[in-house]
This record gives sequence, structure tokens and C-alpha cells, in this order.
Amino acid sequence: MLLWAPVVAYMAAIFYLSAQSSPPTPGGLPDKLAHAIEYFGLGVVVFRAVAGGLGARVTAARAMATMIIAVAYGVSDEVHQIFVPERMADARDLLADAAGASVALIACWAWNIIAASRSRA
Repeated sequence: MLLWAPVVAYMAAIFYLSAQSSPPTPGGLPDKLAHAIEYFGLGVVVFRAVAGGLGARVTAARAMATMIIAVAYGVSDEVHQIFVPERMADARDLLADAAGASVALIACWAWNIIAASRSRA
């Protein structure tokens, strides 16, 4: 259960930002890049929860579960924005969300390879 607490907290932070009519973007980041970075973080914490820790292998089942959860949350986030003044749903935002979660899985896979090679050395 403790592995899922960061997922819930991260999702709550995304919900909070999405509820703002004009959410802050650090350093004037482009909107799609901000979405990708946001969902990169979500992808990491979701994978960690699904796999039982960051040191776990990235398997097809774990990757699929991570993507389903991250993209489903992205869909719910876009629907949520329909009800926020001055915001709207955007399929391109959802694509950026999915890209960020995908890169997170690649990063977790690379992390696993680096950690395994260090333990053998």
C-alpha cells in the first residue's frame, strides 16, 4: 500500500494544477513539454507501485499496466479540464502525456540495466 501513496499524491497534484484556469508553467515551458514532463513523473511512480519497487524488471505486463493507468488518468484529466473555466480538453495533451509515461518506462528499463551492471562489477 505504501508504494501507491506517491501515485495518489502525484495524481492529486496533477488534479490541483488542472483545476486552475491558468496553471503556472516553470520557465515558460511549452505546454506539450510540460505535459510530457508531468506524466514522466507519473509514469515512474506508477511503475514503481505496479512493479513493487524501482529495481524491478520492466516486463510487458508491468509496462502495459503502467501505461493503462497513466493514460487513463490523462483521459480523466482532459475530461476534468472541460469543467474548468478557460480550459479545454486537448487530444494532443493526451498524446504528450502518453509520450511522457513511455519515456518514463524507458528510463526505468535503463535504470534496471545500469543497476544490474553495477551489482556485477
